[in-house]
Amino acid sequence: MHPRLEYLFESIEMQRQTLLLSLRALDYETLNNHPEGKWSIIQIIAHLISAERLSVNYITKKIQSVESVANTGFVEELKMLLLKISQRLPMKFKAPKVVIENTTKENNLGKLEEEWNGVRDDLKKILEQVEDHHVKRKIYRHVRVGMINIQHALQFFREHVIHHKPQIKNLLKRK
Repeated sequence: MHPRLEYLFESIEMQRQTLLLSLRALDYETLNNHPEGKWSIIQIIAHLISAERLSVNYITKKIQSVESVANTGFVEELKMLLLKISQRLPMKFKAPKVVIENTTKENNLGKLEEEWNGVRDDLKKILEQVEDHHVKRKIYRHVRVGMINIQHALQFFREHVIHHKPQIKNLLKRK
């Protein structure tokens, strides 16, 4: 695996494991409780998994034609910077319809964790296939910034979790 991809993957894996570890001690009611019109902790986790699963599926398809796509450049780096900033600000974004439609209704943390493990296993297999000279190829489409590279995708996965952590913290405060 390309060293940069390995570093980013290990980073998001550590972040995921830390998040799940912090949730394992919570009871079913706490994990599934939510104020009207807001997501529960379980729904947030399911959303994160769904977004990643759809992304991995897309990357799997695009990697087949990696030779025919261009590299990212300065414009994509700028878009990625703006995306990172947007994920760190306390702004609400409507989840894409396709993510909502493909989000599981599972309400058991253990089963969601197993699903996320599978998604991450699939992601790791893809990352191991990416040749060094393909690391900057535009093979991931983000709903807001368009085509970006695999490194950007991993950075987005990290930022997406960071974006949703305040929601989880606020739900735990209401307990």
